Amino acid sequence: MPGIVVKPRARILHGHDWVFSSEVLKVFGKPADGDVISLKDGRDRLIGSAIYNSKSQIVARRFSRRKQELDLDFFKRRIAQAAEYRTRRGVDPKLCRVVWSESDGLPGLIIDRYGDHFVMQTLTLAMDMRKDLIANAVESGIGFQPMSDALEAQPTIIERNDAPIRKAEGLELRSGILRGDSPSQIEIEIDGVKFEIDLLHGQKTGFYLDQKHNYSVVAGYAHGRRVLDCFTNQGAFALTCVSAGAADMTGVEESSENIAGAKRNAVRNDLEVRWIEQDVFQFLRTAEKAGVQYDLIVLDPPSFTKTRSGLRDALRGYRELHMRAFKLLSKDGLLATFSCSHHVSDSAFSQAIADSLVDARRSARRLRRFEQAPDHPVLPTIPETEYFKGFLLEMMPGR
Repeated sequence: MPGIVVKPRARILHGHDWVFSSEVLKVFGKPADGDVISLKDGRDRLIGSAIYNSKSQIVARRFSRRKQELDLDFFKRRIAQAAEYRTRRGVDPKLCRVVWSESDGLPGLIIDRYGDHFVMQTLTLAMDMRKDLIANAVESGIGFQPMSDALEAQPTIIERNDAPIRKAEGLELRSGILRGDSPSQIEIEIDGVKFEIDLLHGQKTGFYLDQKHNYSVVAGYAHGRRVLDCFTNQGAFALTCVSAGAADMTGVEESSENIAGAKRNAVRNDLEVRWIEQDVFQFLRTAEKAGVQYDLIVLDPPSFTKTRSGLRDALRGYRELHMRAFKLLSKDGLLATFSCSHHVSDSAFSQAIADSLVDARRSARRLRRFEQAPDHPVLPTIPETEYFKGFLLEMMPGR
């Protein structure tokens, strides 16, 4: 097997699974991009098997600590292990992220399940070259329980390879149906609220599954309150809050397509929400001038930065966003706030919130912390597997 020898201080020798181009001491055996290679240290000791791509800044990603090929049996075994891990932790096996890249020993592979439909992303060259093998493994039903008797040997498998991150691996962007037939829209249900989602064209793989466990948590504080859901997307927080008895519900979203989807979801559930199609920052500024107040505000924005170089601007954006939200909260109001920006650390996010409290001249207590759902497991040795963070804050009256 061809491979590479890593430099003495390479991060892979300290628990990480990536090898950057700057950490390669030498290449042997002429590996081709997409090949499985062996990784060795300077003493010629095997430190694992990895996928290789010379065109990527991350030239190798380890998937096993021993010699291993990427064959059908391997994919069946790893996917079954990933599914079983989630079942043991109480995750609904029929609505979850079944495979989460390095966190499940399958670098660059994401598989989300929506009932009888599986949505797959292959974000590394090696996984993309083997997507038919991966589809065969999913099709075999290993580790999966069918939603209904209608799910036979061949589930629907959809490819959502339209993520820009694929360009770093030299891959083109594309979407389509790999196996089976897919309806243009499907319906899922979370905590009694039904959502229409588009697996071929919707956000990410169709829905933000990483927030699935938090909708009901936040909605538990909504009864009798005036609630504002910023960056409402297709209305998940807004609809679960009004379903839980919010006295008044407003959802703000800049995308006309998302607002249209949120409205359809409201009709589907016979729920009343005031939908506003507007930039959130502009809405908050206007609401402040009008003296509007809310008892519960949800901030769930898209990632403010995809790169480390954009961190300063991202933190500036978080600071302004929170400052304006704090100014709109009633004396004992609540703020549920989230960040999905990997490059914004937990401490940096907390500091941005603290700075915005000073700017708004408000005081608050933290009620709880939000973390990634169990179907998005975090590896302590690979910080990149952790991206999600959030807090629930309560304003302090009289301060």
